[in-house]
Amino acid sequence: CKCCSNVPPVMNTDALIHQFQHPTVTALVLFGSHARGDAGPYSDIDLVRFVDRDDADPPGSGSHLIDDRLVVVSNYTPTTVAAWFTEPTAAVQAIAGLRQAKPLLDRTGYFAALQQRAHAFTWTADLQAKADRWCSAQMVGWIEEAHKGLEGLRRNDIGRLLNASFGLSWGLMGVVKVQRGVLVYSDNSVIEQVRARVGGNTRWSQLCAVSFGITAEDGLPPSLRERVVAGLQLYVVTTELISSAIQPAHAPMIARTVERINRECAA
Repeated sequence: CKCCSNVPPVMNTDALIHQFQHPTVTALVLFGSHARGDAGPYSDIDLVRFVDRDDADPPGSGSHLIDDRLVVVSNYTPTTVAAWFTEPTAAVQAIAGLRQAKPLLDRTGYFAALQQRAHAFTWTADLQAKADRWCSAQMVGWIEEAHKGLEGLRRNDIGRLLNASFGLSWGLMGVVKVQRGVLVYSDNSVIEQVRARVGGNTRWSQLCAVSFGITAEDGLPPSLRERVVAGLQLYVVTTELISSAIQPAHAPMIARTVERINRECAA
């Protein structure tokens, strides 16, 4: 189509700085595809404003249409930034992007120091222990979706199957992402990154692909029913994969869910 150029229009960074700078902003930083250099014509511009105190909330955060391009502005406080280095769920989402980010404005060198810290970041035993506890609780949380999947299959209930498919794909993938400490460099690559970490040819990765509907079955995309069945099996395999993370208080509920899935899927 002639209207779809592969080259994004030139970004007016000076105008962005002028519009979104504020006395409480210590750094204005470009994240995402425009920072990585792989933006397309429909890629949004992700601007992060690092503010100097937790109660600072300068105006302008949110989504804007500027020169017919989507600009998304976020404010990050010192407390939020600190969590990137101490909380596993925050670290997996933030560290890789922080390493790739491009500063447009860095008043005091704050961002340069922050980025250097991100490059030096390592996944510690303390982070792993926190990740294990979080993931174990998540596996309990996703039991509801597993039950919806089982009931949806029994009734052939589209609503239940649709509800189940989210937790049995995105939910379980997210558990492994955190438990394995996968530092996500793009939301668009997270599934590939997690599958690669586990192993692309493993049973877990194969079931993950089917649960998302990205693996063809006999040349056709899997049906919703097939995706949910794969997702239920993925719950079982995920339990095995992260068995060392399962907390004693959670183990009986998770084990009972695995038994139910194995019984029903074998029937």
